[in-house]
Amino acid sequence: MHLLLQGGPTAADAPGPRTGGLPLVPAGFAWPHCRECDSPLLFIAHLPLDHGTAAVFLCDFDPGMCDTWLADGGANHAYLFPPGTPLAPAAAPDDPNVPTLLPTTTALHPADRPDDRPEVGRVGGAPDWIQDPEIPACPGCAAPMEFAAQLENDDTGINFGDDGLGYLFTCRPCVRAAFLWQC
Repeated sequence: MHLLLQGGPTAADAPGPRTGGLPLVPAGFAWPHCRECDSPLLFIAHLPLDHGTAAVFLCDFDPGMCDTWLADGGANHAYLFPPGTPLAPAAAPDDPNVPTLLPTTTALHPADRPDDRPEVGRVGGAPDWIQDPEIPACPGCAAPMEFAAQLENDDTGINFGDDGLGYLFTCRPCVRAAFLWQC
């Protein structure tokens, strides 16, 4: 397990762990839309993992109206791109009514122990559930997915409700990801 510590501003296309900026995606990637309201989703995190690179999106069209907290509700989306896949910055949709990018891009520094920087999550280990455990089943093979990372509310514009936590899960064999949050 590695803690994720807030590292300050970074480039919008930085390859390291970060919140905000532009998602790094493979060629042919289509920006995800909310299944509930059909708005383009807000990109919130880029997380390189030992088994691929994850990109996490949430609906931010009308906060609280779409079920962004559900792993399978369609108001959020997580991708896992296999290691070695060529990735490039995606072009964000230009929609004046819906935010698709966070206002800032913030580096997340992996660390084995806390220091004077705010902790904003972690990679690996076990989730700190706020409510009952909600381990998603992989939509490809139906097996329980593996916990990959946890994100906290921070001052970058991520909002998981009052003191909420976001949880990223992956299925290595199917190369899939799922995201949910609790508060």
